[in-house]
Amino acid sequence: MSGGLLVAGTTSDAGKSVVTAGICRWLVRQGVKVAPFKAQNMSLNSFVTREGAEIGRAQAMQAQACRVEPTALMNPVLLKPGGEQSSQVVLLGKPVGELSARGYHGGRQQKLLGTVLDCLEQLRGTYDAVICEGAGSPAEINLRRTDIVNMGIARNAGLPVLVVGDIDRGGVFASFFGTVALLSREDQSCVAGFLVNKFRGDVSLLEPGLDMLHGLTGRRTYGVLPFRHGLGIDEEDGLRVSLRGAVRESVVAPPLGEDVLRVAVCAVPLMSNFTDVDALAAEPGVVVRFVDRPEELADADLVVVPGTRGTVRALDWLRERGLADALARRAAEQRPVLGVCGGFQILGEHIEDDVESRRGHVDGLGILPVRVRFAREKTLTRPEGEALGERVEGYEIHHGVADVTGGEAFLDGCRVGQTWGTHWHGSLESDGFRRAFLREVAAAAGRRFVPAPDTSFAALREEQLDRLGDLIEHHADTDALWRLIESGAPQGLPFIPPGAPA
Repeated sequence: MSGGLLVAGTTSDAGKSVVTAGICRWLVRQGVKVAPFKAQNMSLNSFVTREGAEIGRAQAMQAQACRVEPTALMNPVLLKPGGEQSSQVVLLGKPVGELSARGYHGGRQQKLLGTVLDCLEQLRGTYDAVICEGAGSPAEINLRRTDIVNMGIARNAGLPVLVVGDIDRGGVFASFFGTVALLSREDQSCVAGFLVNKFRGDVSLLEPGLDMLHGLTGRRTYGVLPFRHGLGIDEEDGLRVSLRGAVRESVVAPPLGEDVLRVAVCAVPLMSNFTDVDALAAEPGVVVRFVDRPEELADADLVVVPGTRGTVRALDWLRERGLADALARRAAEQRPVLGVCGGFQILGEHIEDDVESRRGHVDGLGILPVRVRFAREKTLTRPEGEALGERVEGYEIHHGVADVTGGEAFLDGCRVGQTWGTHWHGSLESDGFRRAFLREVAAAAGRRFVPAPDTSFAALREEQLDRLGDLIEHHADTDALWRLIESGAPQGLPFIPPGAPA
């Protein structure tokens, strides 16, 4: 019989994705055949599986933690926000339409419950254990009736629930207690206990509180994970307010050459797959920042215009802020610019969009000889090729079809001078190509920067996942955790009033 567990959280960004990945890596190191699962994910940070299905990048990373190939079964419903009120619905890896939040939660969501449960059942029939990730908080009582990702899936699939709380934010005891107390009696019976995340200091000082929490709820704490820098896996939040000034965490290592290389990423609205720059941030001596003002491009050696779910909206934003003019000046001065996916489309001559923005003909920045037409069918592929004398792998997720009319060929896009454009996400994770690209950028920028000859992005990812597995192995009660996965929530857990209506 397959075991299972649902990792829920007191809030969004409590650490559910990281804990799920850590449990997966710990289990696979014990010889357990394990798979991740998230019934419904809201993210602009997505990935393409081998069979051409689009899923959340967090689930792809969790699959890597399990050392298995990601599939659409692991994230059957993906919501890609197109604004504050609507999202594209991706079902089993393929887009099926746009829905408002009211329309989705008003009936469409619950109709997907059967599909979600079927995907989970298929995984449980194949693997020894399936570690599921919830979304937001399970105590969102306004959404409980249509829930298919938290207690809805736990109740229907008979999964025990482990609630994660971020103690670094404060209020973790109230959050744990309140989460349980706002659930119905039936939902509470699934909640086995708690896991404290991001603790700084002496655990002995926390233990009296954990004992009191146990006394108040009848539920134990399965571990206290210490705060560690640089452990976040690919983020899901595609609607964060601003990334301006945020610096991607990278290895603390000096450059091999005499200079660092500064990379500025335009923090366009509805930015998607901003993890494309993680491979740059992993290089010793490369500093990556997100920016939203033209003056912040002045000292950048490379400017990246990333992907976006709203290409025309991002184009308007660049013009309104003066960034469009700054990009045009950079290109004219032969200073490096890289456009990826939506960023590539923005750098072109014009866009015909009757699908995403429905604005029809829109002039692009005119930097690259490219004309883009938005097709209703989404391109979802895993291309391989060669550039700068190196093998490159990537993945494509876009409605825009590019007609390249000039320039030098570059990863199915083009290059003119020191401006590069491609639809390929993830290309910079190819080590040889990344080093060759950085050498070109450094030469054009006049920087005495030398790429490290031995940086392996894949190896760094594996090290990161092993560190997550170590956190679980060293700081959680793994014997109790395994009993939970294997046998379900303990019987006779007390009801904590007031609860919520059944």
